[in-house]
Amino acid sequence: MQIIKSIQNRIYEIRGERVMLDFDLALLYEVETRILNQAVKRNLKRFPDDFMFQLTKYEFENLRAQIENLNQGMSSQFVMTNTPNLKSQSVTSSWGGTRKMPYAFTEQGVAMLSGILKSDKAINMNIAIMRAFVDVRKILLKQSNIHEQLTEIKERIGEHDVQLNELYDAMENLIEEKIAQLKWNDRQRIGFKIKE
Repeated sequence: MQIIKSIQNRIYEIRGERVMLDFDLALLYEVETRILNQAVKRNLKRFPDDFMFQLTKYEFENLRAQIENLNQGMSSQFVMTNTPNLKSQSVTSSWGGTRKMPYAFTEQGVAMLSGILKSDKAINMNIAIMRAFVDVRKILLKQSNIHEQLTEIKERIGEHDVQLNELYDAMENLIEEKIAQLKWNDRQRIGFKIKE
């Protein structure tokens, strides 16, 4: 599922939401970004603020810097697709030359796009995008579950440390009592000795 991985690389977290940007969606749908945005503007009632929002310049520059940092950490990261008409493209290739700040579409916004983009390519790509969002959600749930398990293990280890310390103290007390008992039994006796 190379296409799913390609889509997952285009899902970003902005304002606490997992979103896809208009130019990435246009690339996946194989349409120009302006065409995609025109279709959205003609159907603006379908896209409330929790489905779509425009990035601020600060958000866009911050996201761009994060992506560039990621790319520098990897020798050369390319997003590959199985679509014959799309060539391999660097993650940041479509970031240049933006006059207006891009629009970000939440999962619900992307689902709403399927209602206004009717081509077979758009329908198939929407299905793949929905699957990618579901996969990302599953990954995040697994990470959350792992975090909870690690927290539980830390608590158990803490409890075990306390119990082990109590056990060591009890063993030390027993050893000290045993030593005291031995010393008492081995002491030199005073007084009258009775011959047996």
